[in-house]
Amino acid sequence: MQAFNIKRGHYETIEGDRLKELMRDFFVEAEEVEGKIRTSFGALQELVVWTDGKVLFVDTEMRKGVDDATALKTIRAYNDFMEKATGFTSKQRKAKSKKKAKKGKS
Repeated sequence: MQAFNIKRGHYETIEGDRLKELMRDFFVEAEEVEGKIRTSFGALQELVVWTDGKVLFVDTEMRKGVDDATALKTIRAYNDFMEKATGFTSKQRKAKSKKKAKKGKS
């Protein structure tokens, strides 16, 4: 499980049912179970997301042995979804993750 900060002022884009709608925009199907939204897409055997209002929590399980085209399509969809959900690009999320790791936080 990973935790991603949500850009200040960006939470409105995912509050309520908007997070599930956003997942459907990128991954076609999404279902809510116990406050967590689940989907499966391409190389993602399972993608589970939920939020506490400040942080987007993401848990992934990958399929092994998928072809390169499927892997690329999955990575693009995941990164596009994460950018819309958090307000940060993949490059910004990576930099924040490195900074957090340096401080010794998980």
